[in-house]
Amino acid sequence: MTPAPGTLLVAPHQFPDLAREEALAAELGVDLVAAPDAAAFAAALPQAAVVMVTPYVRLERHDLERMRCLGVVRYGIGYDNIDVAAAAELGVPVSIVPDASSEEVASHALALGLMLSRRIPQGQAAIARGAWASAVPFDSPLLSRLRVGVIGMGRIGRRVATWWRDLGADVRAHDPVAAFDAVPAADVDELIAASDVLSLHVPLTDATRHLVSADAIARMPRGAVIVNVSRGGLVDEHALADALRSGHLGGAGLDVFEHEPLATDHPLRSAPNAVLTPHSAWKSRSSLDALQAGAVARARRLLQGEDPPDRVA
Repeated sequence: MTPAPGTLLVAPHQFPDLAREEALAAELGVDLVAAPDAAAFAAALPQAAVVMVTPYVRLERHDLERMRCLGVVRYGIGYDNIDVAAAAELGVPVSIVPDASSEEVASHALALGLMLSRRIPQGQAAIARGAWASAVPFDSPLLSRLRVGVIGMGRIGRRVATWWRDLGADVRAHDPVAAFDAVPAADVDELIAASDVLSLHVPLTDATRHLVSADAIARMPRGAVIVNVSRGGLVDEHALADALRSGHLGGAGLDVFEHEPLATDHPLRSAPNAVLTPHSAWKSRSSLDALQAGAVARARRLLQGEDPPDRVA
């Protein structure tokens, strides 16, 4: 695949502006194309020198085969909407921005875990329906006896595990690749079967899709809670809703869903003790600037013929 001069193509987005991207395009003498929708994005791919991808489009093999670009930049850490195996095969570099909001996402996960383990949703629901403290169960473990399982010890998972440990919880973790020593290691089956709080921090791959399946949920301790701020496909959402309704699980805190936005008739919307946020864990006063600055820095390197950091293909 021979790179050719072309445009700086930005996928459909929800950013307040593209000032950084516009400045880069003007400096390096390329045209900026901000696609208004997926169809326009697909049509503009063959003319792109660098493609900047948001969560609102997919790059499949057939898209990559039409491209003659220097590389792809994914705004953010997740890249399950890009066929990275095909990109690697076709020689298209793919770079991510993994550190723009690690602290924000980790703190969101911790907040959800604390809220759910302290049965705050049950208390709020009791007041809403006119009941009082007797409606809140006596099944919340002491923080010092709370068993927290962290699956995935990358940038975010390490923070979550360390914060839970520093709060005094009994923390164990699993990661098939990353080495860690801040907390004891355990295998996935052990964490599923023995965690009061199960916190997920892994990418979505064929191997991790429905990692928390109906069978896994059935093996979790009664009253346990699940926190997922990583990727929606990690959890069987219908099995999760059933487990919340039956009372087997004590709660779930989700910032990500298999299909976004969440359908109006999705069973999780009415499931008890489900705390749902709209893929907003990454947001803060500084995260948007950090995200766009990181993506633009990687696009700059590609446009200047340099290898970008944080490549996944």
